[in-house]
Amino acid sequence: MTDLTETLIDPQDKYHSDGFAEQPQPWPGLQRDMNPVPDCGEESYEGTGRLTGRKALVTGGDSGIGRAAAIAFAREGATVAINYHPDEQPDADDLKVVLEKQGLDLIQLPGDLTDATFCRKLIGDAEAQLGGLDILVINAGYQQAQKSIADITDEQFDRTMKTNIYAMFYLSKRAAETMPRGGTIINTASVNSFNPVPELLDYATTKGAIEIFTKGLAKQLAEKGIRVNAVAPGPVWTPLQVSGGQFQEKLPEFGQDTALGRAGQPAELAGLYVTLAEQGNSFTTGSVFGANGGTGVI
Repeated sequence: MTDLTETLIDPQDKYHSDGFAEQPQPWPGLQRDMNPVPDCGEESYEGTGRLTGRKALVTGGDSGIGRAAAIAFAREGATVAINYHPDEQPDADDLKVVLEKQGLDLIQLPGDLTDATFCRKLIGDAEAQLGGLDILVINAGYQQAQKSIADITDEQFDRTMKTNIYAMFYLSKRAAETMPRGGTIINTASVNSFNPVPELLDYATTKGAIEIFTKGLAKQLAEKGIRVNAVAPGPVWTPLQVSGGQFQEKLPEFGQDTALGRAGQPAELAGLYVTLAEQGNSFTTGSVFGANGGTGVI
């Protein structure tokens, strides 16, 4: 008999548990240039066919949490397309190489989600190239830390709202027109949806809106047989943090205040996205699932 016993790993010791060095990058940042490079499951995630035959689009899929979801979906048998800002092409190309080594394809659909016309076109392009669309992960986000509301420019506020909320509206509206019964939309919220940090006022505002949008849309789309849920991460090591999303002087303490005493890695969230996408959880809709290292917020 095959021994299926899994070696237990202390979650406190599983990943980098010290702070991070200051390492500023221009927005939107590249995962490949971070130290340490985030773990998105490139070497660790093993699929078991849970999403065989599914067709998924992941925004922000080149790096961080979106990349982890894309890797997991592909290894679970789904055909995957990712969207990302054109400046993130190097990370997107790195991911394509990772998946191609296993004989898995990756469809790349770059573009700026602050453009409403592009958002609507993105869904159509994904449907055409995937042969349909039954999993939509709306994960791309814009985050810039500021000490005071006085420091948030109109331009920053506008980009934050357009990237995090307007794009979610445009993408969901267009996807709901053609997504089949049994399809699912998974949004990325945040611990800031419930417990905002002062330096992320505009970002936290959008994340609170995502929580309500998720719950409200789930009620609307239930009659279409489409489920809508969200994952609410805590401090996770992604390019958002080094490209203006955190003050550089705070990086040495990033994630250290969680109960587990460390920041999370994108790979640790991949399983949540798979769980919310698979058919076995067909009664789960309108829910928000925390992954925050024990902050106790949700």
